Amino acid sequence: MTELADTTSLLLSRIRDVADYPEQGVMFKDITPLLADPTAFTALTDAFAEIAERTGATKIVGLEARGFILGAPVAVRAGLGFIPVRKAGKLPGATLSQAYDLEYGSAEIEVHAEDLTAGDRVLIVDDVLATGGTAEAAIQLIHRAGAEVAGVAVLMELSFLDGRPRLEAALGETARLDALLTV
Repeated sequence: MTELADTTSLLLSRIRDVADYPEQGVMFKDITPLLADPTAFTALTDAFAEIAERTGATKIVGLEARGFILGAPVAVRAGLGFIPVRKAGKLPGATLSQAYDLEYGSAEIEVHAEDLTAGDRVLIVDDVLATGGTAEAAIQLIHRAGAEVAGVAVLMELSFLDGRPRLEAALGETARLDALLTV
């Protein structure tokens, strides 16, 4: 078995399905068992750090909230800075914000205006790609800050929600979407 297949198998084995959470009919993918397993968490961090290196990223952006948990150790492992993208109203100081639509309403995310510069190549890290709305808003926010998006890396893509085409359109030809697992 190859190293990639071993990593994929390890990661899949540490994700728990929780039926009917947060509402009836939803199968929630719980990554807390993966985070609790140092071998699995290290394998995930290493895989994301390899993506950061391959894309030439100079900074890691983590999307609130699980993107913080995943992105911060990736930044440390890759020797890069970490930038949190937060829900509106959570960051002190001058921020840039980006509104976006959800299936059930709208939301807004923010980043500190001074944390990204024109020379930055940013890898966006998150746990799950669902419909792609939050990641697409982060791409727009990073561009507005004057930085370049090196790519988007997610632990798991929920392929039945069709977020990939939306993100690939937002990323264009110069950056790519990497999903370690597709369900």
